Amino acid sequence: MRVAIIDDERLARNELRRLLDAYPEVDVVAEAACVADGLHAIRAMAPDLVFLDIQMPDGSGFDLLAALEQAPAVIFTTAHDQFALKAFDANAIDYLLKPIEAPRLAQALQKRSPEMGPRPSKSNDGKVFMQDGERCWFVDLEQIVLFESEGNYTRVYFDNNRPLLLRSLSQLEERLDPQHFMRVNRRHIVNLRFVREVGPSQAGGLVLTLEGGLNVDMSRRRAVQFKQLKRL
Repeated sequence: MRVAIIDDERLARNELRRLLDAYPEVDVVAEAACVADGLHAIRAMAPDLVFLDIQMPDGSGFDLLAALEQAPAVIFTTAHDQFALKAFDANAIDYLLKPIEAPRLAQALQKRSPEMGPRPSKSNDGKVFMQDGERCWFVDLEQIVLFESEGNYTRVYFDNNRPLLLRSLSQLEERLDPQHFMRVNRRHIVNLRFVREVGPSQAGGLVLTLEGGLNVDMSRRRAVQFKQLKRL
């Protein structure tokens, strides 16, 4: 298990690294003391798990996750228990209150890998972190039904939620698996796994009916690609 520790307190990083020395399966591949360095470390090292402080000098752990194209598994660490609810709303693996105790660390690691065995294989889809006001989500890409462009933002449709993501549709398209996600027009990317019906449109393209009753127009050019992909 490749691990990164992102915390602005050097002593806290050292103590966590000392505790992790008891786990030969854990390899600490990166450390960082701020959001900017943490972003660089995660992008460069692609850890399986990040121990992430919430309050840092140049922003919060939530800010860091929101800036990532895909979010790794996270265990939040902080000295302030008022952040616990928000951390769990974000579907973090666990939340550790400083000073971290060895039994609680063991419990948190077992949630990630019950047998602490070989490194788990990475999903082709991954997760995306989103924050909308006080609410946060870790969402599997395969759960997202639709991406809808709103200028420099993208509205993300999953379950009954519609948060805005500070990322353009073009930026997202570069990161998505074309076998599962398709740009159907200038404003929409559809998760093909949620297409329930396909019909003709008046403009010569197609109309896709998605799970939940959402209807999205597909341009004529994209319709040709879609028919080839689906062998229609």
